[in-house]
Amino acid sequence: MAKIKIGINGFGRIGRLVARVALQNDDVELVAVNDPLCTADYMVSMFKYDSVRGQWKKDEIKAKDSKTLLFGNKPVAVFRMKNPEEVPWGEAGAEYVIESTGDKAAAYIKVLIDMFGIVEELLTTVQPLTATPKTVDGPSMKDLRGASFNIIPCSTGAAKAVGKVLPALNGNFVKVVPWYDNEWGYSDRVIDLIRHMASVA
Repeated sequence: MAKIKIGINGFGRIGRLVARVALQNDDVELVAVNDPLCTADYMVSMFKYDSVRGQWKKDEIKAKDSKTLLFGNKPVAVFRMKNPEEVPWGEAGAEYVIESTGDKAAAYIKVLIDMFGIVEELLTTVQPLTATPKTVDGPSMKDLRGASFNIIPCSTGAAKAVGKVLPALNGNFVKVVPWYDNEWGYSDRVIDLIRHMASVA
């Protein structure tokens, strides 16, 4: 059976975890990644040494050059384009592209608008331990408490991003409490979804 060939747009936390899941499965092949913020060398370092999941030990990973990562002997094309529509995913062999750059709240809210309409909107983000809050209590103009021991409401760019994606919401309010696993479980489900899509295509 032929492998399902995927590309990943955004090689941040979730993109790297989806790559880890894909690379541990024999039926999925990572063929390309795109991230305008990361060089190939930086991608290697961040992928290989994950502070939560530990060091990658399945295959050696290295940057062959600025446009290619090697997972063992398997080349993966590297792109650094801001607009993912400009990435030659097809030429790289990708049949499916996983979007892992953010704006998740907009997807939930769009469904609500389409199905029910919205009278008011209020977006609250609660983030425990992510890349930006302080890990222990300390001076901060933003988060105040350490994220290692507190789940605290904090400001993010999510509300502004939703307003840009769905301008009709500016000045309105809706209270939505979606939950999404920001780690391994979510990354596994993404690969499961790709498998399902390939099976019904």
